[in-house]
Formats: sequence, C-alpha cells, structure tokens
Amino acid sequence: MPSQCSAYELIDDDRRKLLASAAKGLAAAGAASLFRPHSAAAATNDAIRPFRINVSEEALADLRRRLAATRWPEKETVDDDSQGVPLATLQELVRYWQTDYDWRKVETRLNALPQFVTEIDGLDIHFIHVRSKHDKALPLIVTHGWPGSVIEQLKIIDPLTDPAAHGGSASDAFHLVIPSIPGYGFSGKPTTSGWDPARIARAWIVLMKRLEYAKFAAQGGDWGSPITNEMAKLAPPELLGIHVNLPGVVPPEIVKALQSGDPAPSGLAADEQQAFEQLQRQFARRRAYAQIMGTRPQTLSGLADSPAGLAAWLLDHGDGYAQPAAAITSAVLGRTINGHAAGDLTRDDVLDNITLYWLTNTAISSARLYWENKINLYLPANVSIPAAITVFPGESFQAPQSWAERGYHKLIYFHKADKGGHFAAWEQPQLFSAELRAAFASLRQSN
Repeated sequence: MPSQCSAYELIDDDRRKLLASAAKGLAAAGAASLFRPHSAAAATNDAIRPFRINVSEEALADLRRRLAATRWPEKETVDDDSQGVPLATLQELVRYWQTDYDWRKVETRLNALPQFVTEIDGLDIHFIHVRSKHDKALPLIVTHGWPGSVIEQLKIIDPLTDPAAHGGSASDAFHLVIPSIPGYGFSGKPTTSGWDPARIARAWIVLMKRLEYAKFAAQGGDWGSPITNEMAKLAPPELLGIHVNLPGVVPPEIVKALQSGDPAPSGLAADEQQAFEQLQRQFARRRAYAQIMGTRPQTLSGLADSPAGLAAWLLDHGDGYAQPAAAITSAVLGRTINGHAAGDLTRDDVLDNITLYWLTNTAISSARLYWENKINLYLPANVSIPAAITVFPGESFQAPQSWAERGYHKLIYFHKADKGGHFAAWEQPQLFSAELRAAFASLRQSN
C-alpha cells in the first residue's frame, strides 16, 4: 500500500507555472494553482502521489474583493422563491462569506486526511484514502455528485472507518476511498470530450486495483449513482456489490408518460403513484439547471467570474425551497424550510463546498458532465450484481421497492430511512453510515 504519512506533494513544471501565475493574482487558474511546490523525482504514470492543499492568501483576498464588488440585480417581484434564490438570502450569504467565513478551517481539515493524486487514462485523479485500523475492513469507494465534492463525505469518514466509536462494531468497518470526479475539485479537468459516467466508472475500477484491493464495494448518490451503476454493469470480479441513494428505477412506461405529459398508467400501487407525482413535479420545474448544463455548459462562463453568481447557481439546485435543495437552504438560513431540516449541515459546510468550486475554477468543467452523459438516469439501471438501496424522504422522489427490483436484479437491501435527503451523507452522516453498514452486512458474511 502507498505511504500515507508524507506531507509532500509531487508537481510538474506546468503546475509550477500555473502556481506562479496565481501568485500574480490569477486566483482562478484552477486546482493546479493550489499546490505548493517541493522538489521531487518525476512520477511514473501509475504512481500515487501525496497531495496537500495550500491556497494562497492572494487567492482568498481576490475572492473577498470580488464579493465586495458584486453588482446586484433588483429584488424579485414575488414574496417567495419562485423566481430563484431571493436577493436578500444571497446578499446575506455573500456578506458572511466576505467578512466572517474562514476557508482555512476546512483546508486544515482536508490536509489532516491522507490525500493523493494518480494519473488514470491521461488525467490526474484526486482522492482521499483513509484505511481503518481494523484489518478486515471492507474497502469502499464513495462517489459524490453535483453540486457537491469530497467535502460532502467528510462527516462519514470516522463513522465508517471507526464504527465502534459511532454505535457500530469493528466488523462494520470500511477502508474508504473518496475520489473527486474528473472536472471537480482537485481532480484534473478533461481537455477532450468523452469523460462520461462509464469512463469514470472504468477509472474508479483502475483506482481500486491500483490501491491493491482484491475485493471492494462501491457507493454513490447524485452523479455517484450512475457512476456506481456503470461500475456494476462492468461487473469486474473485484466488485462485490454496490449501494446507491438515487437509484435508476423508473419503468419505461412511466418515463414515457412523464416525457409526454400524459397521466400515470392505470393500476399503480400507492407508493408508485406517489413517486409518479413527485417525478411529475421534477420533470415540470426542477430540471432547468440540468438542461442548460447538458446542452450549453460553456455559456455559463459568468460563473467563473462572479463568486456571488456561482453561489446562486449552486444553491438553486432544482426548485429552491423544495427538493433537493431545501436542506442546503435550511442550513444557509438557519431555520427549517418547507419541512426539510438541515440536519448536520451548517452554513459554513455549504460555503466550504462553494468556495472549493470557486478556488478550483470548476463551475464549467463540472457542468460538462451533464453534456457528456448519454445515459437516461431515470430508467432501470439493469444491474445484475448484488445491490443495495436506501430511500431518503427528502430525495427528489421516493423509489418504490417494486421499481427497484426491476432495475437491480440482485437487490440485497432496500430500506426507507426516516430522515435525510438528496445530500444524505452530508445531512445525516450517522444515519447514512448506519445504512451502509446494514446494506453491506450480507456481503461481508459471504466473503
């Protein structure tokens, strides 16, 4: 296994040049500008290189300057969020971001973890790798989504790697690998097209093998779900099973009715009818952000120039006060919105994630995943290896078990949680961790 003790990172000449540019004030040069140079021997293509974050003071000063110089629009003409993020909400968040927020806290937290970069398929992949002290721990790769990052998973690291300290037992332990999706966070940004969920899935399999894991499991939510599904469809012998919390389960006849605006097919069970109605709302008004990123991501270039604009875009994930953004809005406002509590999410958590997007200049590179994707994320995933699903009440729709069984042919675990939403690991880390322990229990017993 690679060493996890070094505080040094390897960088190439191009990254040194980018760092020099950043020092002159080009704070948004991308993830490479966050590296601090150290002398090191050249790495081979499959080398695993230690990684450390060191954002320059110039970059943080530039962020505060841009926030102070924000040109605001006029107030919305309604008394709710139906036109988007309310002006007062965004102005208060930007005020706090500019004057009180401290990026160094999360930077220190990340740097306390073993972080690495390795080149896969010509692209640098960043990942956190925390091994449990329990030798028989189950290796698990966990994939975030949009508008997320590895920051979403920070609160589940201790409960999963040291379960005995969090209500579990040593036999529940996991070795965790938490990568940044290409174009997100500290991973490289693709310079050519083709980095779709299937290609990312292949890269994740390479990563786990490179870490010398003979057997492992995979988990994902949001984009992490289709990436994890694609890993399962590749069915490498090392992959024991998967868990997803935004499953591909919607029957083709339901998708057809939703796309055409037709009523629900007759004969649906009560939970199927509920899911249909939730999906109706999603298709009608909660997919505009995905449609523009899926067709014209480069047009959103203003997000690379305005941190306030970036914050508004990342906050308004779908339908504002409704799902899946309600828990984030509740955290930002400090009160429960529309019945969806923030859980463990705080305003600083939300700004940690937004600031990461800003400092790495990944608003556009992350959006391109929507353009790259050719999979219908709603249709049954057609997964044949062991699979587990947790349905959270605050997700954009609650998948019925009858649908889940059509998409996942070896469903080993299906459970409806009593709280949590789209960002379940972030909102309810203890509950989410307990779900993963339960989901993979049978796999541990059989291997």
